[in-house]
Amino acid sequence: MRKNYNSFLNIFVLLFYSASFTQTNNKWISPVDFPIKLSGTFGEFRNNHFHAGLDIKTQGKEGVKIRSSNSGWVNRIRVSLNGYGKALYVDHLDGTTSVYGHLKKFSPKIESYLKKKQYENETYVIQLFPKVNELKIEKGEVIGYSGNTGGSYGPHLHFEIRKEKGQVPINPMKFSFLIKDSKRPQIQNFYLYTNLGSKLEKKEFKLVRKNDSIYTTSGIISAGNFYVGLRLFDRQDLTYNKNGIYSVKVRSNGVEKFFYKMDRMTFDDSKYINLLIDYKELASKRKRIQLFTLHPEQKLSFIKDNSLKGDINIDKDKSYQILIEINDYNQNTSYIEAYIKGTVKKEDHIQTTYNLIDPVKEHLFEFEDQKVFFPKKSFFSNVNVKIEKKGDTLIVGENIYPLRKSYEVYHKIPKGDSIGISQSFLSFINKNGDATFFSSTIKDGYWYGKSNILGKYVVSRDSVSPEIKKINFKDQQWLSNYKYLKLNISDDFSGIKKIRGEINGRWILLEYEPKNKSLIYDFSDQNFKKPLHKLEILAEDQAGNKTVFKTEFYRKPK
Repeated sequence: MRKNYNSFLNIFVLLFYSASFTQTNNKWISPVDFPIKLSGTFGEFRNNHFHAGLDIKTQGKEGVKIRSSNSGWVNRIRVSLNGYGKALYVDHLDGTTSVYGHLKKFSPKIESYLKKKQYENETYVIQLFPKVNELKIEKGEVIGYSGNTGGSYGPHLHFEIRKEKGQVPINPMKFSFLIKDSKRPQIQNFYLYTNLGSKLEKKEFKLVRKNDSIYTTSGIISAGNFYVGLRLFDRQDLTYNKNGIYSVKVRSNGVEKFFYKMDRMTFDDSKYINLLIDYKELASKRKRIQLFTLHPEQKLSFIKDNSLKGDINIDKDKSYQILIEINDYNQNTSYIEAYIKGTVKKEDHIQTTYNLIDPVKEHLFEFEDQKVFFPKKSFFSNVNVKIEKKGDTLIVGENIYPLRKSYEVYHKIPKGDSIGISQSFLSFINKNGDATFFSSTIKDGYWYGKSNILGKYVVSRDSVSPEIKKINFKDQQWLSNYKYLKLNISDDFSGIKKIRGEINGRWILLEYEPKNKSLIYDFSDQNFKKPLHKLEILAEDQAGNKTVFKTEFYRKPK
């Protein structure tokens, strides 16, 4: 009975503390010490995903102090070579989690905790989940320093706020961060599309700017069922970056046809992002046209009314006013007034048939030494894909259709030179016509891999081992006053797969940054009793070629 009473008391105290915390500590603060400038907004369209937070510019620098926007405790620490790079997740008593990505390093207490675990597990790439309150964080406390780690293309902070339950991203703009914005969204092009799925067709109507907020256009189009496509962007006052919009509303003759607002989203939403763009236009011309329609296969959390599918029916000899309202979070608004008249219905264009792939079925295409397998639901709708073999090249269609699920590519491993075969793998031909590493996985006598884009494949060989060079020191040099050991690592083709470093036979933490091919060892990590240090680094590429780098240097023991 006493035990149950204590449990009840603990729960009561926690709930009371949580309620008090929410009432007194609900004002969030900026994670940076200067006016926020955005290079990315919440819900913005990115390649194959919706942006789940804000990208905050860090004055073009790494090493800028990053502060926790609210009090709480570290729930997760992650270090990876892609994605968010070095990232920190902080839980708060109001049921939210804040996320800080692409950091250069963490604050000393977090860095100490992390390195201890990295050395215990002998790995640089790691994911940790500290216990509740093991690493307490105060609001405004410096938790790390800005960087460019992971899938980042310049120094900045990726900042998210999530609902802790389910890890659902919430628009951080809802938390009253001061971001100056008096600029309306900009609209570049207006289209009407027909034929959902693999047979997209569009007609552009030239826009005329009527005033600061209204664009207008007019024209005629063959009768049929249409939906709106736009090229557009938004900017804030302090930056020239082209960012995403917050909400859109489409009406036809006063009747609402489509609406969404980016207050929150789920990570599952990104599965359907390629149905909200003209995928062919993006893949072939790198031009992103956003489509305001609800595909039958879409399941999007930020679209609340699934009856508003965006379809606008235009009849022969009838006139329509299409009114589009585009907003940013601060309710700066731009409008399009389009006056469209229907004419004779156009006959459907008959597309040349290659291999018709019905997403309801599995499809296997086999050649003498190659095969391609599409599982059920590989595509969102029926598509015509030309699958053929030309010489040594396997052609799996053209990258003009978005995939719902990855397909499988196989190439039979030939008999013969075992060394040559061990150095070979499947390559994907990129847009520039260059072969890039795809997969060296072996399955039932085949090189095998999964892909989520259509294209061409060949077998390639990489016989050159990775190269490691000294950057800030020389052989036999005294390095007593050095803070870091810096090296460069590169591979000419397949890419680095594995790195292991040791000093005097003891594993060391080498921080690897693929973008600048750097390897860095922090001398403060460990103490060595002798002045002579024997450094050895083993590097292996994706084709299995290995390099053993050895050198010696001197450093005065502490």
